[in-house]
Amino acid sequence: MAAIALLGSPKNRRKKSEAVSHWRNLNWQRIATIAGSLAALALSAGGIAWLLDQPIETVAVQGRFQRVSAPDVERAVRDRVIGAGLVSVNLGNVQRAIQALPWVEHASVQRSWPHGLTVTVTEQVAAARWGANGLLNARGDLFKSESRHIPQELPQLAGPIGSEKQVAQRYFAVQGRLVEAGMRITSLRLDARGAWEIDLDNGVVVRLGRRQVDERFERFIVAALKLVAQRAAEIQYVDMRYTNGFAVGWKTGGAQVAHGAHPDDDSAAA
Repeated sequence: MAAIALLGSPKNRRKKSEAVSHWRNLNWQRIATIAGSLAALALSAGGIAWLLDQPIETVAVQGRFQRVSAPDVERAVRDRVIGAGLVSVNLGNVQRAIQALPWVEHASVQRSWPHGLTVTVTEQVAAARWGANGLLNARGDLFKSESRHIPQELPQLAGPIGSEKQVAQRYFAVQGRLVEAGMRITSLRLDARGAWEIDLDNGVVVRLGRRQVDERFERFIVAALKLVAQRAAEIQYVDMRYTNGFAVGWKTGGAQVAHGAHPDDDSAAA
């Protein structure tokens, strides 16, 4: 059985006496001085913060603007700084309010002593149209789904809901190869079945189908591009949904299959 020490035992009385002696030996004057210094420092810091937390009087907006309105940015800022000072203002809330504006891709907000904020705004850059009225940036983000101002020179991309990034990535992957050959994509489509089609600026449609899309596009570049460049005015479409070849649909009617080409599994689809 474990022994239980009584409170009144000599051992406990000795420990209590040592503890009392320890507290008596402390330098209470030094402790009071340190505590007073810390309190004064806290009051001083609080006073400095109070002095610096002045009302925000100016908002400087920087950036190259074509679509974003500087007054709209200023209003978004002022709605978030009402009642706040330069120190107490929540810069994150201000930044999010600006980035919620149409055509704003990114915004940074900094304090500008003694009474202002400096806002730097980066505009969205439209890289392609999406569907009827949408706009995509270079990352494939649909940043505006219903735009009243659609730059008609942009290529038109289309696909099922949620496929914006996939279609944009395909466009950027193939556009450079075609530009090198003097052609440009005017439209790129991904249908509900997963089949791809490209409209070129010379009026030719390139059918890539659902499978081995990268390989089929590469075969178009190697085997069919020269024919398209030479006889675009006569060609309605080029169908790459064949193994080892392709088919050409002529505007005068009929189709011609390249020698040695055989229909692939999805080539029967229109």
